[in-house]
Amino acid sequence: MDASLATRKKKTNLFIILSGIFLTNAIIAELIGVKIFSFETSLGFQPANIKLFGGNILDFNLTAGVVLWPVVFITTDIINEYFGKKGVRKISFLTVGLIAYGFLVIYLATLLEPAQFWLDIHKTDALGNAFNIDYAFSKIFQQGTRIIFASLVAFLVGQFLDVFIFQRLRRVTGSKMIWLRATGSTLVSQLIDSYVVLFLAFYLLAPADTRWPVAQVISVGIINYIYKFVIAIVLTPLLYVAHYFIDNYLGKTTANEMMKEAADSSRSFF
Repeated sequence: MDASLATRKKKTNLFIILSGIFLTNAIIAELIGVKIFSFETSLGFQPANIKLFGGNILDFNLTAGVVLWPVVFITTDIINEYFGKKGVRKISFLTVGLIAYGFLVIYLATLLEPAQFWLDIHKTDALGNAFNIDYAFSKIFQQGTRIIFASLVAFLVGQFLDVFIFQRLRRVTGSKMIWLRATGSTLVSQLIDSYVVLFLAFYLLAPADTRWPVAQVISVGIINYIYKFVIAIVLTPLLYVAHYFIDNYLGKTTANEMMKEAADSSRSFF
């Protein structure tokens, strides 16, 4: 096989694999995000009971989606490193479209009339209590439209900001200090992401009777960001592991050429 053709094939395979990881984790994170879990008690600790602005007492009660979003952050940085702004933008818009499509299909599924036998075999739960599985199905999957919209807007803003900061730092550090540009871009972009989704979903777009006070939005944002901050730091070594395998797969020369091209083509924000 021609050397240039083999190289192009490797680049294509790499983008497909990274895109698959990115898409799968982003979509699943959105779908399971309806569940709120206690981070502390899941680890066997007592709730934090942190007192923040406005007298709000908050624990690390997070959406289940945060378990997978760190994988999305890392994959974003890897795609950014080798394919630049163009690669991240392409996969980000595709992801938003697929998530919107997924929620539309799920919403339509909740409108389907349930089969009677399905309801009959689920009339009670494990303890014998009355249970409506169709109601539970709809309640779980019918996330609020404003929350979905806010989440997708925040996702796109965070992605573009991550790309911009990442490449800015790369022009300063060159090919060195991967940890700085990857972790630095993630920490800044996720700070903005956290507050965009909260302000849109629970303040700007929320009905007056359910609107959160600004103090509560700020407090919840701080709790969410503390988690994202810690996870971003903890997972930084995985970037070096990914670089090692990708560079070996592509070849050092090809990998360096791709990273330089990615940096040169990603100078603007959009």
